[in-house]
Amino acid sequence: MAQPAGIDPRAVVHDGCTLGADVYVGPFCVLGPDAVIGDRCRLISHVVVEGHTELGAETVVSPMASIGGAPQDLKYSGEPTRLVLGRGNRIHEFVTLNRGTEGGGGVTQIGDGNLFMAYSHVAHDCLVGSNTIFANAATLAGHVEVGSHATIGAYSGVHQFCRVADHAFIGGYSVVTKDALPWVLTVGNRAESHGLNLVGLRRKGHPAATIDALKTCYKLLFRSKLTLKEGIARVEAEVESNDQVRYFLDFVRGSERGVCR
Repeated sequence: MAQPAGIDPRAVVHDGCTLGADVYVGPFCVLGPDAVIGDRCRLISHVVVEGHTELGAETVVSPMASIGGAPQDLKYSGEPTRLVLGRGNRIHEFVTLNRGTEGGGGVTQIGDGNLFMAYSHVAHDCLVGSNTIFANAATLAGHVEVGSHATIGAYSGVHQFCRVADHAFIGGYSVVTKDALPWVLTVGNRAESHGLNLVGLRRKGHPAATIDALKTCYKLLFRSKLTLKEGIARVEAEVESNDQVRYFLDFVRGSERGVCR
């Protein structure tokens, strides 16, 4: 049963904190003076929101989560930086989401509708899309980019400055030190690609022609004896172009660290 709007008398809400309409702040929560809490948010209990942090509307935060804490970066010296979350996020127990650093652009940005399971962590200056799933204790180092609809498995870690593509699937207990490909199962320590996530593609309703095109794309790029440049040229010449194939090729071309192969 959803809690009614209001502030529990045992909560601490500092002067300057902005609360939207129909917000619930549960017992022993602590909200800092620069926090902005959107409409219909629910902070269940023992939640800390500090720094210049914005929670989008209808976000639910479970006990013991720390939102907007200072970045865990030795270069950080107290300068004002931000954490901005979109609407409808679900943040479970002991999750930590850190603000940005001046050197990394000053903001950690998280989109809409994400699920952060217990003990997951998003470090400073990360950019996270929408509708992602962070399983228990999934961890991002600083400056990581995560696309929308990506899944990061339990106890997995993503190295700083890596990219996780839209629709990527990172298996549990993986260590990702290069960019994780879209629609691909990325698993292991160090993580490698293990083929397309066919179950996920079918669940999302992609037609057989799209799946076949992605299969061919993946095979030419990563399961042939072609160089990456040659593989890209073959895909462009032989595979019927669609939004998914174009995104796959653009992601590979745009990789600075290299991709998990």
